[in-house]
Amino acid sequence: MIQRQAERGKWDIITGNHAVAHAARLARVKVVPAYPITPQTTIVEYIADFIERGEMDAEYIRVESEHSAMAAAIGAAAVGARTFTATASQGLLLMHEVLHWAVGSRLPIGMAVVNRAVGPPWSIHVDHQDAISQRDTGWMIQFVSSNQEALDTVLMMYKVAERPDVLLPFMVCLDGFVLSHTFQPVHIPDQADVDAFLPEYRPPHWVMDPDRPITYGNLVMPEREYMEMRWSIHEAMLRAKEAIREVAGEFKRAFGRYHGDLLWEYETEDADILVVATGTLASEAEEAVDLLRSGGKGVGLVKVRSYRPFPGEEIVRLAEGRKAIVVLDRSLSFGQAGPLATDIRAALFTAGVSTPVVGFVTGLGGRDITYEDIAEIVKIAEERVKEGRLRPVEWYKLRR
Repeated sequence: MIQRQAERGKWDIITGNHAVAHAARLARVKVVPAYPITPQTTIVEYIADFIERGEMDAEYIRVESEHSAMAAAIGAAAVGARTFTATASQGLLLMHEVLHWAVGSRLPIGMAVVNRAVGPPWSIHVDHQDAISQRDTGWMIQFVSSNQEALDTVLMMYKVAERPDVLLPFMVCLDGFVLSHTFQPVHIPDQADVDAFLPEYRPPHWVMDPDRPITYGNLVMPEREYMEMRWSIHEAMLRAKEAIREVAGEFKRAFGRYHGDLLWEYETEDADILVVATGTLASEAEEAVDLLRSGGKGVGLVKVRSYRPFPGEEIVRLAEGRKAIVVLDRSLSFGQAGPLATDIRAALFTAGVSTPVVGFVTGLGGRDITYEDIAEIVKIAEERVKEGRLRPVEWYKLRR
């Protein structure tokens, strides 16, 4: 079956934004509330073109802001439509209030976030502060490191999000310009194969209907359902971990591609040191692993694909018995450390695993980080562990 499906569809050389737009088309999304912002704009432009040419049967809603885009997405999803939007940076921050409403209403909305640094000072280049700032909203947050992975992950996450035991919205994050505007070979699956993998969305809950009026998000008193609803969201996020694993396996069987599930591992079996990264920094880290191994160092890579739900148990399993974990964060929790490093330290502490974690914050505002840089970061981390000088955060490529 894998071979037959691999022969169907077509190959094209396209940008990450174009790949995401194809994913929305292939998923048969029905409503697209759209507002432009660099470097996301071409996603909704490509979708508008698909609709105009009759290649996509969807309602395209031009709204006046990103806040309105998410409000419109919530309305569409509440009546049972598969819904998609896209944003970046300040636009995602403007959506922040409404992101909570999407989660509390248990609506499986899909969104692409083209990661871009937030201001001030003004920047249009990549870091992950925009998405990481939303980590406690209840959205599932997935990072990708190639254009193919971006297309495939949108399809997979709709299947995860729409499961009756999950029903949570998701964002697929791709690095601004590094992926969004860079051309790569991408296999665009055949529509019939996608339909077989991702059937039409049929909401398992009562949807809005003028003939059967209901309310969403009504007032509750402290002793009623509020705390229980938050518990149910937390439990759904935990169930999403197994759903992501299962759907990644289904996608591999259907299309012959596997990008990992919660994590993706490279050369980890015999590694003394693990580098942990997200997005395109993970691609650079793969090259760094090859470079360091050619010099005799036992280094492996763990790419975190799913930041929420967080793969804590999986990281604990990989960390046990290693000499060090080197974490690359392209964002910062001010006054604390890199968020990914902090979450990993918490997971290891809770499990009683004492493997040292050396967390680096780097690449903010699009500052270029190469595989040679990452190889140097690993050497610095080795020195810190040897000297016993572990700090909450190490800065790399900081001009003091």
